[in-house]
Amino acid sequence: QVQLVESGGGLVQAGGSLRLSCVASGRTLSSYHMGWFRQAPGKEREFVGSIRWSGGSTYYADSVKGRFTISRDNAKNTVYLQMNSLKPEDTAVYYCAAGYGRGPNLVVDYWGKGTLVTVSS
Repeated sequence: QVQLVESGGGLVQAGGSLRLSCVASGRTLSSYHMGWFRQAPGKEREFVGSIRWSGGSTYYADSVKGRFTISRDNAKNTVYLQMNSLKPEDTAVYYCAAGYGRGPNLVVDYWGKGTLVTVSS
C-alpha cells in the first residue's frame, strides 16, 4: 500500500514558477514509475510527465516539455514537479501517481488527492 500527498499548488501569474511536491509513504517505491497528471475544468485528466524511481529516467508530454522538470529525492521519498514559464492553460488540479509503464503508458496503482494550480494572465 502506498499513500501519496501532493503540495505546493497555488495562484501564480503567467510566466511565473511553482514547484509541486509529492511525498510517498507505505511500501518502498524502488520498482515504481512516478507520474504527474493534471485535470483542467471540463477536460479529461492528462499525462504531464513521469520519472522512474530506479535510474531516474524521465518522460514529458509535449505540452510541457522544456518548461517542466521532474526530479526525485530518494532519502525523502519525494517526487517534485518544477513548473517554469507557466501559462494560463496550465491551470488544473495536479495529481501525483505511482505505477508501471513508460511515459503516458503508465498504469496507475495509486493516486494522490491533487493540488490546485491556477495561472492568471
